[in-house]
Amino acid sequence: MLNQVVDFLKEKPGYVKEGGVRLSNILNSRNIKTNPEECKEAIRVFLFKQKESARRIAKTLAPKILLLDIETTPLEAYVWQMQVWKARVNDESVISKWFMLSWSAKWLLSPEMMSMSLTGEEVLKEDDSRIVKELWKLLDDADVICAHNGDRFDVPNINTRFIVSGLYPTKPYQTIDTLRVAQKQFGFTHNSLNALAGQFGLPPKIDTTFDLWKRCKNGDDDALKEMETYNRHDVEILEEVYLKLRPWIKSHPNVGLYMETEYAVCPNCGGEHLEDVGTYYTQVGRYQAFRCECGAIGRRRINLVPKEQREHLTISIAK
Repeated sequence: MLNQVVDFLKEKPGYVKEGGVRLSNILNSRNIKTNPEECKEAIRVFLFKQKESARRIAKTLAPKILLLDIETTPLEAYVWQMQVWKARVNDESVISKWFMLSWSAKWLLSPEMMSMSLTGEEVLKEDDSRIVKELWKLLDDADVICAHNGDRFDVPNINTRFIVSGLYPTKPYQTIDTLRVAQKQFGFTHNSLNALAGQFGLPPKIDTTFDLWKRCKNGDDDALKEMETYNRHDVEILEEVYLKLRPWIKSHPNVGLYMETEYAVCPNCGGEHLEDVGTYYTQVGRYQAFRCECGAIGRRRINLVPKEQREHLTISIAK
């Protein structure tokens, strides 16, 4: 009976959220005799298999998604204004320009965390070229880059350090910015990585103060190691936040384009178990909609409106 319940969940993954008691009642009403405890175990087994399936996909044909975070030094400058927020800093007033202190990254669902940080000697020389060149190799190997505020901070700042270090552009990659997803799709009180982690019941960021950045800037090797640990933990949180948001990402890079399969897969995660959930309409088309076991909603590409009917359709004029 356990396998029968698991098979039912494969066909209708949306029922996972119902819980053991509710699922048991639903199945009993369909003449599938079971009980709440058995349903709870079936849900656990199903979710485990779902995660294993995701790991298998990640290791085979899916795009190489790199979760990434960088830490930089603050900019040091002379400021004339009494009110700092009014300050305009010209290039002659800059004492020390910013550079990269550390980076951390991991491939999606891989157990291996990668990271590098400067030595105290490199900080005092303001030379981040060693860690920047290694980061370039990772980005050049990635299909998709995922970072929190990556489109406005991580990616442009990384590119800045690349060109300063004399490097060429990496091969093209797509980006997923979890901050933009949170801002666009939801109404959270705060959209910081730490705030989202709290909303989702995840471990918080490592507690620290600006003093850590000051000690790093002074070339403190212990502080730099502490910064790398802080950086690595942020990427661990980022992965969990991304997986939580993934079903909601409407502009997610189409995973199916990277997979050599003869069957339909979820565009968000590459999952194979797609449950038809009704019809999706556009101005000129009608399509079969589906829900993946990861929770994402998608549609198939075949227009269900007959060609003869399409010829007579009218649409409104957009402004």
